[in-house]
Amino acid sequence: MDLLIQTFFLRPYVFGFLVAYLVLAVRDMGPRRTLLFSGWTCAVAWTAEFTSTRVGIPFGLYHYTGTTRFEELFISNVPFFDSMSFVFLAYAAYCLARFLLRRQQGLPVVGLAGVLMMLLDVVIDPLAVRGDRWFLGRIFYYPDGGALFGVPLSNFAGWVIVGWVAIEGFMLIGGRAPVRSPNGGVALYYGILAFSLVIAWWIREPMLFGLGVLLHVSLLLVVWACYAVNGNRAARRAFASGSQSAFEYTDR
Repeated sequence: MDLLIQTFFLRPYVFGFLVAYLVLAVRDMGPRRTLLFSGWTCAVAWTAEFTSTRVGIPFGLYHYTGTTRFEELFISNVPFFDSMSFVFLAYAAYCLARFLLRRQQGLPVVGLAGVLMMLLDVVIDPLAVRGDRWFLGRIFYYPDGGALFGVPLSNFAGWVIVGWVAIEGFMLIGGRAPVRSPNGGVALYYGILAFSLVIAWWIREPMLFGLGVLLHVSLLLVVWACYAVNGNRAARRAFASGSQSAFEYTDR
């Protein structure tokens, strides 16, 4: 219990995002389903990390240094806060996918949520590898490095897979979809992104900062274009319907 309490004090930013997640998710899904989402996602993430640190699946082979073992809670060789981080990251991506697709569940939501979760990690994982340059500390490393800022590409594929398994599993176990607006989770998604970009700028990694901005601005432009096209189609249908009604009225 002491280590669990120390974990939250050691990682206050993680604690802050976790509290925001709990408040938003309880309003969105209710306490029981929030507990289910948290437990299931944390278990999926811990399993993925446990296997990755041994056989490299699904994130690629990496190792935790264990330098904070007596300062925070570990489950086997995996820091507890790391597995818990996947919970609010998955929820934020799930909410953004629901918002973009205007639907609450289904395979398109699951597929997009996994990709959106990975897009956050494009900034998060390179920052974590450079943890000795900010207040995270050097907590893990990839022994063979990687192609993207020292992170192997398999890591990003792993994030997509973990996102899919976590969210699809939750939908299968949890039953009915959330009924409230996902806007709070969307704000959480961009809050996490903004925090990550600030850290990238602070440690003087302009290329990483630029990549994060480019990817997510591109995403926003695609979304805006899709909404514009859909809006134009709706307007044309409304215009055509109105014109037809006017014609019929005149004909009478």
